[in-house]
Amino acid sequence: MDQYEMIRTGYRLYSQSISELSRLTGHSRNTIKKAIRGEPWGYKERGHQSYPALDQYRAIIDNWLESDRDSPRKQRHTAHRVYNRLVEEQGYRGCESTVRRYVRMVKRILGVGSPRAFIPCDPEAGHEAEVDWGHAIAVIAGEQVRLSFFCMRSKYSGKHFVRFYPCERQQAFFDAHIHAFAFFGGIFPILIYDNLTTAVQKVLRGRDRVEQEAFSKFKAYYNFKALFCNPGSGNEKGGVEGLVGFARRNYMVPVPEAGRLEEINEKILCQCIAYGNHQMAGRERKVNQLYEEEKAYLLALADVDFSNVKVSEGRVDKYATVIVDKNRYSVPGSYAGFKVKVQLHVDRVELFTGGKRIATHERLYGNNKWNLDPDHYLDLLQHRPMAFNSARPIRQWQKSWPESLHILLERFCSSQGETKGIRDFITVLMFYRDYKPCDVNAAVELAIGNGISVSDGVRHILIYTGDTGKTIAPLSTWPSLSAPDVSAYGQLGGVQ
Repeated sequence: MDQYEMIRTGYRLYSQSISELSRLTGHSRNTIKKAIRGEPWGYKERGHQSYPALDQYRAIIDNWLESDRDSPRKQRHTAHRVYNRLVEEQGYRGCESTVRRYVRMVKRILGVGSPRAFIPCDPEAGHEAEVDWGHAIAVIAGEQVRLSFFCMRSKYSGKHFVRFYPCERQQAFFDAHIHAFAFFGGIFPILIYDNLTTAVQKVLRGRDRVEQEAFSKFKAYYNFKALFCNPGSGNEKGGVEGLVGFARRNYMVPVPEAGRLEEINEKILCQCIAYGNHQMAGRERKVNQLYEEEKAYLLALADVDFSNVKVSEGRVDKYATVIVDKNRYSVPGSYAGFKVKVQLHVDRVELFTGGKRIATHERLYGNNKWNLDPDHYLDLLQHRPMAFNSARPIRQWQKSWPESLHILLERFCSSQGETKGIRDFITVLMFYRDYKPCDVNAAVELAIGNGISVSDGVRHILIYTGDTGKTIAPLSTWPSLSAPDVSAYGQLGGVQ
């Protein structure tokens, strides 16, 4: 039975005395009297909390917590740290729980480190989108790599775009925007960002920023306005912050695997499109239905995409390579010493000389990496065949050769000698310039099966199987019949 009820019942119905009720319940006589008078039962909060042991240290604690306003968020006093400092520096002898209660109260008053309330918002259709970067692991061509992924999310509809890049450089940043604008079919008038260095050169007081010159040009080209969050206030673009986690948990589990980065991007693009059929909690309509409503408010796409190409100059060195952005890219060996013009795209590098494109490579990110096209070194290796086995571009290429090429090389060296055999084998490798790899591989297998051990035999197989309209010249290394005597045919006319 509830003791409050028992006290009142015992006193009113059974005429039990206050002393008797106090003895039965264990409460003081004053408490029994309060229950009989019907006053509030239980404990009530004090109007003023006293801190006898802590009182002389309160001003010190207040000063420490006040100074935390100007300190980095992750380098502010915790209650435990305050307690330790009081013990070590001030000789405090009280308990830690008292310090914790006082610190919690002061932080709430000062607004330092205390939980904040948020305002529910109802975004305007087609008005704002949020932008952010995330990071995830993927497996590209069997190698585990750490990639960055770009996110853009509509605040109104929740429709979003996600795309992977090897880095977060400015070219990747611009390229991601261009793909996102194409995905949404328009441009949001306002885009909200963190204070990322690809867009912001300097953070000023309040919302003012000194923008990067290239970003200002990009923004002016597409006519949108950029807003930047306060430093350390990711909640100001909470929608896209949530998208980063959502994309990592849903689009990147299990860990994406592909031969090329573009294959992963194509898969994630399909998932972003499929998300349009999703209905978010608290919404009455699906994402695509909300997006169709806001699409009419977006700015029109530009007729021509922003030129996202960096142009520079370089010179071909003695290794037939050009250093571009701290990495090396090969060109045909005949251009050693030439000046070249470099066009640096986000995904590729193009090299020109005299208005002619002499090489195109997939772009490398990082430092001191080499992208060597083995075809660029074949002419040089024919003059220096003994360097063939140790040549870096060839050794890299051999890792992806079919077994038939290894067999053909051994046969050429066995039948012609090592030096001549390597030279003749390089001629076979040159066939990849004019024929499809699958056709050359098939011709090599056919040559091996028919005991052919010279490049001319492989060439004739390619010509015969590739275009029957071509005239096949006789092989100089094969024996040929002498010219026939046709004079005897004239005598046949006189035979009766």
